[in-house]
Amino acid sequence: MTVAETRDTALTELEVSQVDAQWRAANYLSAGQIYLLANPLLAEPLRPGHVKPRLLGHWGTSPGLNFVYAHLNRAILAHGTEMLFVTGPGHGGPSLLANTWIEGSYTEAWPEVTQDAEGMRALFRQFSFPGGVPSHVSPQVPGSLHEGGELGYSLAHAFGAAFDNPGLVVACVVGDGEAETGPLATSWHGCRWLDPVRDGAVLPILHLNGYKIANPALLARITPSELDSLLRGYGYAPLYVEGDEPAQMHQAMAAALDTALADLAGIRTAGTRPKWPMIVLRTPKGWTGPSTVDGKQVEGTWRSHQVPLSGVRDDPDRLRQLEAWLRSYRPEELFDAAGAPTASVRALVPPAELRMGSSPHANGGRILRPLGLPDLARHAVPVDHPGTATAEPTRVLGRYLRDVFVASADRRNFRLFGPDETASNRLDAVYEVTAKAWQLATTADDEHLAPDGRVMEVLSEHLCQGWLEGYLLSGRHGLFSCYEAFVHIVDSMLNQHVKWLKTHRAIPWRRPIASLTYLLTSHVWRQDHNGFSHQDPGFVDHVANKSAEVVRVYLPPDANTLLHVADHCLRSRDYVNVIVAGKNDTPVWLDAEQAALHCARGISSWDWAGTHPGREPDVVLACAGDAPTIEILAAAKLLREYLPDLAVRVVNVVDL
Repeated sequence: MTVAETRDTALTELEVSQVDAQWRAANYLSAGQIYLLANPLLAEPLRPGHVKPRLLGHWGTSPGLNFVYAHLNRAILAHGTEMLFVTGPGHGGPSLLANTWIEGSYTEAWPEVTQDAEGMRALFRQFSFPGGVPSHVSPQVPGSLHEGGELGYSLAHAFGAAFDNPGLVVACVVGDGEAETGPLATSWHGCRWLDPVRDGAVLPILHLNGYKIANPALLARITPSELDSLLRGYGYAPLYVEGDEPAQMHQAMAAALDTALADLAGIRTAGTRPKWPMIVLRTPKGWTGPSTVDGKQVEGTWRSHQVPLSGVRDDPDRLRQLEAWLRSYRPEELFDAAGAPTASVRALVPPAELRMGSSPHANGGRILRPLGLPDLARHAVPVDHPGTATAEPTRVLGRYLRDVFVASADRRNFRLFGPDETASNRLDAVYEVTAKAWQLATTADDEHLAPDGRVMEVLSEHLCQGWLEGYLLSGRHGLFSCYEAFVHIVDSMLNQHVKWLKTHRAIPWRRPIASLTYLLTSHVWRQDHNGFSHQDPGFVDHVANKSAEVVRVYLPPDANTLLHVADHCLRSRDYVNVIVAGKNDTPVWLDAEQAALHCARGISSWDWAGTHPGREPDVVLACAGDAPTIEILAAAKLLREYLPDLAVRVVNVVDL
């Protein structure tokens, strides 16, 4: 194991005092958000009326997050590094709110929460309070692109943000509880897809505080040698920072970060496949909080996970214990008489352009550039009469996406994501101009693999979704292609992204980002060679019950409408788009002009398929999607032949 050495030269005595002051200030503010309604500076003895009537929040992870944030600030100043902070333990919302308030980015985003005593009171009062802000690292928190309410996706988001962002370091704190989830366990492989030259870097910080809500954490209990072997096998060179004595821990963490950033700079210069640095930080859960409560150990145990001291308003002894805890941070040294952070607290805050809370990569719409899109007319299938031409819809789309890659080559802001299905879904024309990203060894039998490839294939729908979300949230464009039946694997990830977008759209300083677009193919109607296991159209049902202002579902009936739908989705902002389209050879019903009009309307009456267009219909045949359209048009043909006097209207829906 590589343990970060504590060197006398890692930090000067002044730097230790400055990073410690910032850490203590963030700890004080984190605890204050959980507990206090008033008296934010403890200007008078604490009374029950100063305490919130209902105590909500998560203390246990917050001190560790504050420790990491303060040290990253020091490292940013020391090395001039551009960093993005991803909070895996997103329930540590008090921490990110505290740190962004200290650095000033929170007040820039929310001017009413000023950097003084009144602003501190507002910061405390609003936390997890009616009309306030959520308890997690939500879109309301500047510098956040990952809420972390549902655990498992932080590292995938971090890698997605790092792709095509050379020079950016994404510091991702992974909690030891989150590390037990399937998506996170798979996400460690993300370093195998990073291009040291063209991409940014991800610096994972595995925080082992030992416990989840009520149980020990697995990676905190396996032997050190097992943990080290596991992480090295994933492709990392871990640096270990362990302890609970602040002065020693400050030196050790500073040494680890300096080593990690130097290694990342060397990797970029060398441009070869490396062992990527990471940090394993082992600290007590609830560090610096109440040690014991009612004779039971709290600090360093699961009991500190949420609110370590309850019943504070009703129990004078606990009220005194809360006040002693808060005063242990010496707030009079951290905030001036007006309530603003003192010079020692602000000493290691980076300049505005390097503050993590102000990172444009966490508000991707600020740096989003339009996607280069080709002329649709060049890709449209010629149609003389409805149904006389045939085409494989996704193969036609694949040629369009090939030209999207060409048109965006100089910007490098578009990627195609999918679980080993790009060729199967007949999008393989893209390989004429790019390849699949691949950093490992190749053999003579491998095809379309290259370190600078822009097609991201990995047999994990979780990784595809997480990478794409991180890529979009940090200001780029992409498309996720997947078999219809197996996209259900990311149902819950979709839920979280929809919630993020719904909230993000209502925040004035959040800028629109490119929409997350799914292309679902190999659909339920054509599974002759696979059967029942590959049949499930239910993702559309799942999406349709989400917020109508965010989700859109498209069921194009042929290749030309698929082109127009895809073009529209790639131009859209702040949506989740679901396109369901087949890959088999099917009739093309509409020419390019008709397809454009039909897609613009979303629903059309196809008079050429019905009878007696001047009459009120006796029967309406409605359809959506390619296979149902074929069946409906076949039924209409039979009605024309056998019941010629029946007035039939055929209606096709492309936009649900």
